Amino acid sequence: MKRPNYLRFIIIICVFILLYIGLLSILIHIEAHDPNVKIKDFGDALWFSIVTLTTVGYGDLYPVTFEGKLYGSIFLFASLGFYGVIIGQITNIMSSIKEHNKLGMNGTNFTNHVVVIGWSDFGKAVVDQLISAGRSIAIVTKDKDNIDIIHEYYPKKNVFTLFSDYNNFELLAKMNIKECSVVFVNLNDDTEKLVYVLNLKKHYENLKFVVTLDNANLKSTFHTAGVTYAVSKHEIASRLLASYIFEPDVAIYSEEIIAYPESDEDYDIKQFRVLHANPYKDKYYDKVFYDMKKEFNVVLIGIVKVNGGERKLLKNPEETVIINEGDYLILITNKNSVKQLKRFFNVEEGSSH
Repeated sequence: MKRPNYLRFIIIICVFILLYIGLLSILIHIEAHDPNVKIKDFGDALWFSIVTLTTVGYGDLYPVTFEGKLYGSIFLFASLGFYGVIIGQITNIMSSIKEHNKLGMNGTNFTNHVVVIGWSDFGKAVVDQLISAGRSIAIVTKDKDNIDIIHEYYPKKNVFTLFSDYNNFELLAKMNIKECSVVFVNLNDDTEKLVYVLNLKKHYENLKFVVTLDNANLKSTFHTAGVTYAVSKHEIASRLLASYIFEPDVAIYSEEIIAYPESDEDYDIKQFRVLHANPYKDKYYDKVFYDMKKEFNVVLIGIVKVNGGERKLLKNPEETVIINEGDYLILITNKNSVKQLKRFFNVEEGSSH
């Protein structure tokens, strides 16, 4: 991406200034010998050049000698050239700045956002769900044509787009990648994804990764490589299809709860972190289960215990399990209840640092 050439613009301005000073000095020298002189000193000559350059032309100062008029005509033509060059340079700089910003070269200050490496129809489907859930997204693509498409789909306040080669790891800093919550590697094949994760970890060690796999047998390999979540698209699709065949009502419900709810009646599975001031902190799981059903009309279905960065999911745990600060409560809720839950938990839904 070519940067705006400010230095060239400054050089052109300086050249014109020096040229004008030289012409003004010659004009003063020529006019000084005429008894009817109008331009007597440098101040007069400067005023004459300004009104000529700005095409105002008051007529109060003008050269009276033949040679002076000749140099005065040079000012007129120089003024036209000056405007043409300056306007052209300003246009180029403004165009470069606009293109620079469009391609993401100014960076973003997003935090706790999702970084998406690569753009595709599947990536768009994932981003649609994330945007519906209120998440900020930073997308990197190596296809410049995708930039306009992404900007057309999503507001810039929610989605930042960077045009870059995927392996330009230093440029990824413009996505504030160190402050993201997770990196979704959306490349073409499993091998390419694995190599990319390994290379990216060399530059950014503490990132969390999520990938989708064509080959479910590679899950353990990706986990060993440091991928937090490796998901097989075929496994999910096959399980949902089998559910539609044998338990169609369960399948419909399952499909609904894994997507972000579009209406107040739609249901979804959410997780909220328990902060220090949360009334449920240090309470038994069974008590919280009944309280949440009564107060918010939601169903508590599990809890995540976080210890030393390790996450342990307890699905429908024992009633005597105590909810601690930093735990995540997992529950089934509709869109309307989510608004109340956000106010109650005083935190956005989902996993965070």
